[in-house]
Amino acid sequence: MCAHVLAAVAWPYANGPRHIGHVSGFGVPSDVFARFMRMSGHDVLMVSGTDEHGTAIQVKADSEGLTAEQTADKYHRIIATDLQGLGLSYDLYTRTTTDNHRQVVQEMFTTLHENGYIVAKTQLGAISPSTGRTLADRYIEGICPICGYEGARGDQCDNCGNQLDPADLKNPHSRIDGEVPDFVETEHFFLDLPAFAEALGAWLETRQDWRPNVLRFSANFAKELQPRAITRDLDWGIQIPLEGWSDNHMKRIYVWFDAVIGYLSASIEWARRTGDPEAWKTWWTEGQAKSYYFMGKDNIVFHSVIWPSMLLGANGEGNKGGQPSDWFGALDLPTEVVSSEFLTMKGSKVASSRGASIFVGDFLAEFGPDALRYFIAVAGPENQDTDFTWEEFVRRVNFELANEWGNLVNRSISMAHKNVGAIPQAGELTEQDTALLEASKAAFTTVGELLEHCKFKAAITEAMRVVSLANKYISDQEPWKLKDQPERRDTVLHVALQVVSDCNTLLTPFMPHAAQKIYEALGGEGIWAAQPDLVEVSEGEKSYPVLMGNYAAEKAAWRSEPIVAGTPLSKPSPLFRKLDESLGQTGPEWAPISPAQQG
Repeated sequence: MCAHVLAAVAWPYANGPRHIGHVSGFGVPSDVFARFMRMSGHDVLMVSGTDEHGTAIQVKADSEGLTAEQTADKYHRIIATDLQGLGLSYDLYTRTTTDNHRQVVQEMFTTLHENGYIVAKTQLGAISPSTGRTLADRYIEGICPICGYEGARGDQCDNCGNQLDPADLKNPHSRIDGEVPDFVETEHFFLDLPAFAEALGAWLETRQDWRPNVLRFSANFAKELQPRAITRDLDWGIQIPLEGWSDNHMKRIYVWFDAVIGYLSASIEWARRTGDPEAWKTWWTEGQAKSYYFMGKDNIVFHSVIWPSMLLGANGEGNKGGQPSDWFGALDLPTEVVSSEFLTMKGSKVASSRGASIFVGDFLAEFGPDALRYFIAVAGPENQDTDFTWEEFVRRVNFELANEWGNLVNRSISMAHKNVGAIPQAGELTEQDTALLEASKAAFTTVGELLEHCKFKAAITEAMRVVSLANKYISDQEPWKLKDQPERRDTVLHVALQVVSDCNTLLTPFMPHAAQKIYEALGGEGIWAAQPDLVEVSEGEKSYPVLMGNYAAEKAAWRSEPIVAGTPLSKPSPLFRKLDESLGQTGPEWAPISPAQQG
């Protein structure tokens, strides 16, 4: 039965190009899921955009001699281009500096304030001694006062999962320049999280099928909810929509509050851009849709605790009651929060702030999108931190993509082209033929159930198991020795090509670019796996790119489609380029392995 599915994808900061660690958390998993759901007949809305407000952007702007707006413009374009190259099938990838986003954020703020869930109070704010600006919580590190973890951030400890305040940290320092921050009293607005303890707790108790890491972090955070500041002393961000505050040059809505509302604002923008301004409600109101949120583990509590609390407050469902916004109505809470762990390099998080980065754009230019998508799916940090090494990447590409999958496609089509020139007609099937065909068809149920539950690693492993079965089948049947038995040869090749077609469908969510090529190599015409378009739009005098796509036009469907005997075949080209094994020891020129890593 067709369902409506919202794929809400974390918003990357516009403070630099994205690295492969980022897209292993929010990018590839969300796209695999969205593509599978579309292929299964569901009506998917996949939204996100570039997160362009806050201290991170201002810090980057200062370092490059740009304004915050110029920095956001620069990196939004780079990030959008990279995500298009990776093939992430957004219905809309936008940005947080749009007028639409500002209006939606201010409406959410106003609704929460009117319902009594936003209150003003003073706190000790962390200020950079050298710039006078607020230091965002995430830009302050120190020792966790609860568990003693030395890399705790000013908003939470990733080790024990507890909510923190920068002033709580022992030996606090700025991640930007190492400065010890000044803590001064300042007035801000706070989200009254304790007001949602009962409603939030009841809701979290219904989420027992989430990934264990998400449940653990959420439960720890929800045990001791504290009011959380949602404004900052900063001149770059969305203005506070209240009298006496809106014209204050150095008071802005805090970026984390602003960014999570982006899922809603992007959905509203998508509806407007596609000509039906009310269409977003199908994915957001009255329980009509299932919603899945994708991010790395450092963003879990924002999506599993804080965003649900904001939605409860906007609906008037906290302990203070209240009324929903006339604009939004009652909004749905997340169905599932799908969080990945970190992609690391020799135990260090792959992040530009920590000096070890492999940028997506560089990776795509040399290896293309499907090699990266495959690696993240089969060997990425789905349930635990995972080390990326060039050696493992080379091994996966050469022995799995090239030798297993690429070889199966190439030799099956090549033999059929050479001997028949078209898809051969199958004759009487043997027990071996039937066993392989049944295994191939059964995989649609097995792999589909795994993908539906966001178990991507197990899903692609099962699909590749069928690829291995098919390679063994061809080796056992030896069709190249059946020249004097053309009917049997053609039957073997027909069976092999049917399984190639099936496996191509199974692997389409993971490697859509290769899937399109294989579909065409099997004689298919038209768009099998649609790709996102980079569309230039304008607002006022500014133009910028967004990602959109016509995914309804694609032919990919989650089922085994019988191949048609007589369909002409052409000689295939190699699907995956084998990599020089020395790359595993040196890395590419643009991301070389350091002597310390080699040791």
